[in-house]
Order: sequence, then structure tokens, then C-alpha cells
Amino acid sequence: MIRWILLGLCLLAVPAMGQSTTLELGGDGAWVQTQAPEAGTVEYRIAEVRRLLAMGRASRARELARRLVDDLPADSPWRATAVLLLGDAKAAAGREYQALFDYEEVINRYPASEEYRIAVERELEIAIDYAHGKRRRIFFGLFRLGSAKKLAEELLIRVQERLPGSLAAERAGIELADYYFRIRDMEMASEAYELFLINYPDSVHRKRAMLRRILANVARFKGPRYDASGLIEANELIEEFRERFPLEAQETGLSEALEARLDESLAAQVLEQARWYLRTGDEVSARFTLRRLIARHPRSVAAQRAREILASRGWAGSREGTGS
Repeated sequence: MIRWILLGLCLLAVPAMGQSTTLELGGDGAWVQTQAPEAGTVEYRIAEVRRLLAMGRASRARELARRLVDDLPADSPWRATAVLLLGDAKAAAGREYQALFDYEEVINRYPASEEYRIAVERELEIAIDYAHGKRRRIFFGLFRLGSAKKLAEELLIRVQERLPGSLAAERAGIELADYYFRIRDMEMASEAYELFLINYPDSVHRKRAMLRRILANVARFKGPRYDASGLIEANELIEEFRERFPLEAQETGLSEALEARLDESLAAQVLEQARWYLRTGDEVSARFTLRRLIARHPRSVAAQRAREILASRGWAGSREGTGS
């Protein structure tokens, strides 16, 4: 967490002769001193908070930031910066959940400010940590035992709503889909990857999104007695993936082996449907379904069983009710 706070600071304040001197990085890579803010001013206090954060003194930075926010009126042009720094100080001190309240204040009260985008990006980093298993502090902040996965899900959705079309939104989209994939919510994962591919067709994450969408659809199939629409879609997606990424399709196992598995699963689903017709006494539909199974999945185990059923009932030579 401290890493991205430090990277987010555009100015670094260091002590010199009893006041905070502001330095900026020049074009040649060297630090250049700019005009030091006058002691006691809002600019000075902001620079002091930034200096403390850069030094890793998060607790002291939080103290000063809290006082600064309390002293500033709601309409102060510095308030968005001060509230953002207070959130940064809390996050740097390991109180990222509390920091979310400050970032939300910036987002809701100062949507036209530069700090708005930064606050959304801060929330994205927290959401990613939570989505990957980081727990929230509970019992007065003493223990990290609280699950924050639902909060992570909500934040990842908010980032996409608040910064549509941005790199942050793109990252939030793939992280959300990956989160669903990790927790084995394959229906939501499939939908999230599909939405990601629609919104970001040129993303560097496109290959992963396409592959995991296929795997999610395959995993959604619960057996021959259940809906097979996910398998049918997976078959179509495999062809698209193989056309776009032929080498990767071989390396990742999207080859004949997976297609054979899908074929067997789809055939088993059709066989189960035929058996249901037999149990209900609808022999015409059963015969039609068995013949369709053989025509569409001729090399499957289910097709062999269909041939056996047709032969046992004397339907092997009959063409009545056939279809493809």
C-alpha cells in the first residue's frame, strides 16, 4: 500500500532550516528546489504531511492530516487534497478500510477535482488487495480477520462506473472477472469476461479473458441432466480462440482433447434427454433424439449407447423420425 502512495506523490517535501522545502524532479532526473511555502500556511502543512509519508512516518502524517482537515472549511480549495492525504496516511498506517471513507468523501464531494481520479485509483488498489484475500481489520483494528471480498467486488464495479474507458476501469474489469473465476462462481466469471471483452476489445488482457471465459463455460456444466448452453457456447469460443491465437490454443490445451471432452458432455446431455422421452413413453421423440445424437456426435460414448438402444428396440433399420 505504501508503494503506490509514494508513487502518487507529485511533490516531495524535505526539512531545511526549520521549514518544509518543496523539491520537484527536473528533466535531467535531478531534484530541483522550488519556492518553499511559508510556515503555518495550508501549503506548508500539506507539504509537511507529504514529507512524513515519504519518510514512512504514517502515524504522524495521519495526525497532521486530521488536524488540517478539521481546520479547513468545506469550501476550501485545499480540502480535497487534505482529505485525500488523510486517506493516504491511514492507508499507509495499515488502516485502508478507514481510508476508504476519506476517498469516498473526495469522490462524492469533489468530482471535478484532480483528486477525484486519484481517490478512485486508491480504492482500486485496496479492492485488488481485498479480492486477493487480504482481510479487513476488526476488533478495534487489532486483528485482520474480517472478510472483505464482497467489498472488493463492490469497489471493482464502482471503479468501472466512475472512470469509464480508463486504464483503471480496464484493470478493475479484469480483476473482477478473475475474482469470480478464483472463487469458482463460473456463471458470474463468464459474464464478467464477456463484458470485459466487449468493453476492451484491444486490451492486453484479451487473451486471458477469452481463455478463462471458455474454461468458465465448461466448468458451468453440471452434468447431462442440466442445461448445456454453456458447453455449446464454449465450443464456439474455442473456435474463435484457435483462429485468433493458434499457438496459444495448443499450449493451453485448447486442442482436440478438450473438444472431445465437450463433445462427450454434449452427447451425454442429449442421451439423457432421449432417456427421459423413453421414461415418459414418447417413443417417437426418443427415436428422433437418439438418431440426432448419433448424427451430431458419432464418435462419442453416448452415441454408441444410442446405437445399442436403437438396436434393442428394433429401431436400428427404421428411418422414421430421423433428423440431423
